[in-house]
Amino acid sequence: MQIGAGEMYTKRESGQIAMKFPFNVEPDPESPWVILADRIPWDRIEEEYMKHFPGSEGQVAKSARLAFGALYIQTAEGLTDVKTRRHIRENPHMQYFCGREMYTTEPPFDASLMVYFRKRIPAELKRKAGNGNNSTRMAVSEMP
Repeated sequence: MQIGAGEMYTKRESGQIAMKFPFNVEPDPESPWVILADRIPWDRIEEEYMKHFPGSEGQVAKSARLAFGALYIQTAEGLTDVKTRRHIRENPHMQYFCGREMYTTEPPFDASLMVYFRKRIPAELKRKAGNGNNSTRMAVSEMP
C-alpha cells in the first residue's frame, strides 16, 4: 500500500482483491455485485476521493471503494443510511463489491459516516465514474 494525498488516507491496491467468503465458498460470479465490481473504475474514484484528505491529522479515512460502494448500494437498493450499513454487514457479495478482504459480521462503518461519503463523492465524481460503459454510467448517474 502507498500513502496517498496525506496520512489521513492510504491508497489501496487497484483491482478486485481476493475475498475470503465464509464456509470456504467462492463469490458467485453471476452476482450483480460481483459483476458490477469489475465495471466500476475504482482507480479514478480513488484518485478523486484522495483529494479530500490533504492533511496528516485526524482519523484515517475509510477507503474510496467502501465510501463509493456504500453510496451505490444505498441508491440501487433505496435504503436509509442505517439500512445500508446493515445490508453491507449481512451480505458477503456487497462486502466484496465494497472491497472487503474477508466476510465479517462487524459493521463496516458507523451509519453517520454516510453523510461524509456523500460530501466527498460529489455528483461530478459519480459522472466521471460512469464514463466506462453505458450500464455503469446509467447506474452511477442515478446516485444522490
